[in-house]
Amino acid sequence: MTISQASLASSGFDPLRAIFGQYATGVGVVTAISPDGSPAGMTINSLTSVSLDPPLVLWCLQRSSARFSVFAGAGYFGVSILAAHQERLARRFAARHPAPFRGLAWSGGAHGVPLLPGTLGQLVCRAVRQADGGDHLIIIGAPVDGEVTGDRPPLVFFGGRYHAALPAAGRTSPAGLTRPTAATMLPARRSAG
Repeated sequence: MTISQASLASSGFDPLRAIFGQYATGVGVVTAISPDGSPAGMTINSLTSVSLDPPLVLWCLQRSSARFSVFAGAGYFGVSILAAHQERLARRFAARHPAPFRGLAWSGGAHGVPLLPGTLGQLVCRAVRQADGGDHLIIIGAPVDGEVTGDRPPLVFFGGRYHAALPAAGRTSPAGLTRPTAATMLPARRSAG
């Protein structure tokens, strides 16, 4: 498949989407507290490390999302990185489910941000900047708390479908690294209020 300006103009975004679909990504659920105090969440595959010094991450929020106002206005957000066995959670938070947290166990992280259990890792971030990203809003956050919470294979998104990524034979963590603790991964930087 070849993409050119002419092919995009004549056939819409399908060719571009097909090429982007060849880039495998991890899957997570981003969460926040709604203005009414209820938990909100949505599945993402756009989480990106921006900088280690200072620590910064970004994710992209579709402007047409039903949850746009919640996340665009959130001072803090969480990310729960999903394991291979959590495809059902990915689908639940990707759907237009009216109350995706109903009947679901979750815990309150730093600043009360909802986090999901049984995941591979969790971050709580302070929203520090937003940028225009066309049909998406780019949200940049500074991690204030986080930990590695599991050592199972991750859930990945590739070719428009969810897949279980398999670790190399005999490895339980990437590149044979020792599993870090919350204390060694990110220094806790909680605000006084």
